[in-house]
Amino acid sequence: MNANPPVQTYVITGGGGYFGFRLARALHKKSSRVVLFDVRPPEVLPEGVEFIWGDVRDYTQVADALRGADCVFHVASYGMSGREQLNRKLTEEVNVQGTENVVRACVDLGVPRLVYTSTFNVVFGGQVIENGDESLPYLPLHLHPDHYSKTKSVAEMRVLKANGSPLAGGRGVLRTCALRPAGIYGPGEQRHLPRIVRMIERGLFKFVYGDPDSLVEFVHIDNLVSAHVLAAEALTEGRQHRAAGQAYFISDGRPVNNFEFFRPLVEGLGYSFPHLRLPVSLIYFFAFLTEMVHRVVGRVYDFQPLLTRAEVYKTGVTHYFSMDKARAELGYDPKEYDLEEVVEWFRSRGHGRKRVDSANKRFVLDVVLLFLFVAVILSFLPVVGH
Repeated sequence: MNANPPVQTYVITGGGGYFGFRLARALHKKSSRVVLFDVRPPEVLPEGVEFIWGDVRDYTQVADALRGADCVFHVASYGMSGREQLNRKLTEEVNVQGTENVVRACVDLGVPRLVYTSTFNVVFGGQVIENGDESLPYLPLHLHPDHYSKTKSVAEMRVLKANGSPLAGGRGVLRTCALRPAGIYGPGEQRHLPRIVRMIERGLFKFVYGDPDSLVEFVHIDNLVSAHVLAAEALTEGRQHRAAGQAYFISDGRPVNNFEFFRPLVEGLGYSFPHLRLPVSLIYFFAFLTEMVHRVVGRVYDFQPLLTRAEVYKTGVTHYFSMDKARAELGYDPKEYDLEEVVEWFRSRGHGRKRVDSANKRFVLDVVLLFLFVAVILSFLPVVGH
């Protein structure tokens, strides 16, 4: 009679967030010990899952959390969207210094596997990419339109370079890989979708932009969880360490126009989908102005940029990638999902057409501030002919 396999211990940095929580639930179902490490706990801690408070910027706290781990999922990051993108110092500390601490702790403590959650943006900076694959080079760091993408690229390179590093005490070597997901969606997602819904409710969604044939990609939360579980397995000896030192693009595998993707959400909440289409260049300039407003008034007023320049590129310029490598090496097989469950999630929490009036008040104030700032800037420009 074969003995039961030993219980595996998984540590998830950034485990208090939406993705970390969903990954923890999936791992816990496999009778694993799961530890969430974050500066904020999840709203509900799954029964049997442990939570350790800590900051990835502090090596001692990272080491305490990773002690005894068989595999680490390094999910923690900062600066992905909105005004967070403009906080360069904290973005650098979390994404680069934090990753250095995780890699160092894995080596020092003998943790044999590390799966890093990266991003499409390590190769994308506003250029058109159609069916790209993992042979694409990293975008030169100075060409990144935002500090988040730049720091995620630096961190991914550090993680993959660490593959094969000898573990302390002669306990073998560290195996690492990186997953590069598209934009994440699913019921309960807390970073992107609520911001989009707020914009819709404030009456901002009166136009779309970019080429109507431009295509981008998204990944449902359950597909992303599946990819991470498969990646961790592909780092084991039983899978011949197939994923060691490798990066993989992860999406639903269905390129779609960014605005058409969100049409079911807009209409499902009782709003009309806009017909006006504006050029990407105009919206990029508008995003530049909103970033300038944030720099001027951000310290005294809680100003949320409507869009950043990086977000304009990510939503208005074609970039999508092949899933062939993930399918062949990880066994990744994304399931098909739509936004119906997302719409129901928001409607069940009172969102919909009736909320537009109260939401508009804050939006109007933000727009007034923007136009005042533009007026001030224009007042300093030389008058034509003088």
